[in-house]
Amino acid sequence: MINQKLETLITVAELGNFTKAAAALNLTQPAVSHQINTLEQELHATLLIRRKSGLIITHEGEIALRYARRMAAMEKQMMRELQDTEHNLTSLRVGITHTSESNRTSEALAKCSGRDLSITIITDTIKNLYDRLRSYEVDIAIVEGPVIDHEFNSVMLDTDYLVCVMSNSNPLSRRNMVTLSELKNERMILRLPTSATRQLFDSTLESLNDSIDNYDIAMEMDNVATIKDLIRKGLGVSILPRSACMDEIRKHKLTALPIENLSMAREARIVYNKDFEHTDILQKITEAYRQTVSEAA
Repeated sequence: MINQKLETLITVAELGNFTKAAAALNLTQPAVSHQINTLEQELHATLLIRRKSGLIITHEGEIALRYARRMAAMEKQMMRELQDTEHNLTSLRVGITHTSESNRTSEALAKCSGRDLSITIITDTIKNLYDRLRSYEVDIAIVEGPVIDHEFNSVMLDTDYLVCVMSNSNPLSRRNMVTLSELKNERMILRLPTSATRQLFDSTLESLNDSIDNYDIAMEMDNVATIKDLIRKGLGVSILPRSACMDEIRKHKLTALPIENLSMAREARIVYNKDFEHTDILQKITEAYRQTVSEAA
């Protein structure tokens, strides 16, 4: 089982306070301090610095904390797999982005789940999903864009591209495409700059010697469903993956148009650690996803 000193380090870091950590661990504060001091002696490193303003985690502390969380996650995974074996069940923790949450991914995963497969969905940013994969907090992640980290394996799920999404009452909706000059006259509701969708749009503009600063960005947010709702009410236009708007397009609730001279294609991939054993499930998810997309077409 995970070393109690490492568990104490994780709890102290998460709560940011020795007293709160002691209460959570059913220990006294001196006992918590002793465990942290002993761990620092064993590792020959200062992990935490106590200041009046609060705790500061040192660089060495961040390293120790990252591995401690990974060990804790792997222990939970071991216990979960042992229990699954006893009940002839596979539990799968799937990390998805906010974009995947709004397209057919969740529906496909729901089709895959059943008596022999239990799925838990965790939504986060791409960066955090990769961190969760490294620490074994998720078993697989469904992300957009190329996989540049060679420590993971991946399989292609879909190809997608970004479009300009607007309400049906917008005068531009009667066009076949939108130009960048026309976009500069529109209020825009975009994903956060940290999202893969936004980064692809920004980098594409830069490749044309343009900048996002030349556009009227009225709002930025993570929630794709909220963005679509605001657009439908005529409060702005957005740049979103076409797959995230398929329902609204098919039901004629929104209009999605390509942008002249902009090619913003990208891949959606299932990413997993190289020691992931249930590769048959990846095929099952891929088939369910393609079937779901085909039914919606």
